[in-house]
Amino acid sequence: MSKSDINSLKMNSFQDNPYEKSHFTLRAVICGLIIGTLMCFSNMYFGLQTGWISMMSLQSSLLGFAIFKPFQHLLKRRFGPIENVVLQTTAVATATMPLAAGFVGVIPAMELMTKEDHSAGSVILNGRQLLLWALAVAFFGVFFAIPLRKQTIIRERLKFPSGTATAQMISLLHQQAPLTSQAPPASLRHRRLGRRTLTTEEEQQPLLRQQQPQQQQLQQYYYTNMTVDDHYSGEYSWSLKLNSLLVSFSISSAYTLLSYFIPNINTLPIFNYLTLGYIDLQAWQWYFTPSFSYVGQGIIMGLPTTLSMLLGCVVGWGLLSPLAYYQGWAPGPIDDWKTGSKGWILWISLGVMIADACVSLVIVFAKAVINMLYRDNGIFADSVIEGEEEEEEEGDDAPRNQQVSGKVTVLGLLLSTIACVGLVRVVFGPDVLPAGMTLLAIIVAMFLSLLGVRALGETDLNPVSGIGKVSQVFFAVVMPGGILANLIAGGIAEAGAQQAGDLMQDLKTGHLLGASPKAQFYGQMIGSFASVFIATGAYLLYRTVYSIPGPEFPVPTAQVWLDMSRLVNGHPLPPHVFEFVWFFAMLFTAFVLLKQLFRQRWVRFIPQGIAFAIGMYNPPNFTLARVLGGLAVYGWTKFCSQPTPKQMSLWRARIEPYRTVGGHVLIVIVASGFVLGEGTFAMINMMMCAFNVPRL
Repeated sequence: MSKSDINSLKMNSFQDNPYEKSHFTLRAVICGLIIGTLMCFSNMYFGLQTGWISMMSLQSSLLGFAIFKPFQHLLKRRFGPIENVVLQTTAVATATMPLAAGFVGVIPAMELMTKEDHSAGSVILNGRQLLLWALAVAFFGVFFAIPLRKQTIIRERLKFPSGTATAQMISLLHQQAPLTSQAPPASLRHRRLGRRTLTTEEEQQPLLRQQQPQQQQLQQYYYTNMTVDDHYSGEYSWSLKLNSLLVSFSISSAYTLLSYFIPNINTLPIFNYLTLGYIDLQAWQWYFTPSFSYVGQGIIMGLPTTLSMLLGCVVGWGLLSPLAYYQGWAPGPIDDWKTGSKGWILWISLGVMIADACVSLVIVFAKAVINMLYRDNGIFADSVIEGEEEEEEEGDDAPRNQQVSGKVTVLGLLLSTIACVGLVRVVFGPDVLPAGMTLLAIIVAMFLSLLGVRALGETDLNPVSGIGKVSQVFFAVVMPGGILANLIAGGIAEAGAQQAGDLMQDLKTGHLLGASPKAQFYGQMIGSFASVFIATGAYLLYRTVYSIPGPEFPVPTAQVWLDMSRLVNGHPLPPHVFEFVWFFAMLFTAFVLLKQLFRQRWVRFIPQGIAFAIGMYNPPNFTLARVLGGLAVYGWTKFCSQPTPKQMSLWRARIEPYRTVGGHVLIVIVASGFVLGEGTFAMINMMMCAFNVPRL
């Protein structure tokens, strides 16, 4: 097939879509900013509580569709899937700034420093300084990602599971098959680059893959010619999903409001009840918070991740915490970060995170080097084959006028780097992190982001926390003794990896649905710029109304950042914690290697390192709710895979439409409602707290 034929096929694919004449639209961007603002506040809330931040791409596409759906018949041009891609890209860029700018980690860690850490003690940035810091780290990660798109998405076809899941969600909502499922010639569907790559069918295997046969038939029905009956089926499917979203949102919202007036419902001592009061397990942090948002998070995470968290919770809070207390290694109050067992087990979770992230990044780097050497061995040196591959890649990619040019990428990277160096100097002064060291931090961030993107594409896990810790270790060597400088350098690395990873997931969604990468790039830049002000304002509000860290918002990741900085700069460890850190680090190093070396079924029972560590440094109440969510999604998936019975009970008859029409995606919609409900009404709780509305 000639190059012109390939380009013609690609252009025809775009022209076949009746309402996608413009990829970048003002309405999609404005709606994305509104949704992203809501989710930015939600992420700030959950991040300050537990350190958990979500991309919110599925939720963004769902809310975007819900906003435009009632007005479709009034619109001159219908709101279509490609506009939805740009909308969710803008929303994700806006929503994730709390993590990218360090508002849930690095910034509170600076505020926790003592005079032993920094001569001036804690560093509390004012509003202007926070804005400048956020601007400093808001953009260079975006320009890291742009050159990686062709290699990771077009050539290697890395899965990027969350991006693929979002593409399927959008295609289901809009009753349209993904662009890449339109079966172009086989030569466009396979790569020959010296490694196993994904076929189209494999590339589209999403997180939302567990579907009832009736649901698959219904989707296939949607993808044929639309008739009145098809339209009715689509309306019925959407009404079920919308009702599920509204009900779950309302339930979570009601609980959040109730928790303000009756705070005790957040600390139910169910384990004391189980022991008939003979053992005060609540004193050991074992109580239950029936938060629907954390159940929703567990649904989104899935059962394997939540079970790994539960294992970390049991080992940390059930075994190691009492051991450290009764042995006198952590004699202070249980929930004290400095002298209590809460701070003692934090070091062990930190060791697990470092081991898991470092080994995973080394493996990704080794694979990349091996693949590069394999390609350069002359096996694919034949010019004819290379020419055919270039043609195939050209035809499989977006048209050139829809791609971000190399000049824009290079210029943007230079300007964002200069801005970062200059603004860090303005915020922290010339002596804390010299300009040369800031530039070195950006270079390190670029290299680590490359590895992080590859890990994300293969596993759906962006090791941003591990990347930050690796950067801290590096800068402890080149700038020993500077804890504040160490935190800044780690924050720069985390920002670059976070933004590059999020954009790559979005670009994967756009590739599957035929969206313009340039339009997504514009949406990302607008969302990031807007969120500099939105996230800064949200953090200032929370810091003004609440004590951070405090009972409502313990900010565990801030303590992780600060402890890591202290460790690599020579501060001593608590008594006897080193042996346990070493043991668990070696254990999870072995686990990572086992997962890479073996593909047998038993490997899936090996716990995930990062999830295990999160379960250890988060109190049990959050983990238990997430496990309930993991069990819920597992049970619903099993339920959806069952055949339809010939005879049904009244209850089964009522639930059957949700199973057959909603399918597995329905539980994700319910989870979204749970998370958004508490995240939204937490702002109302904050306002009531600011105005001293009395509690019961």
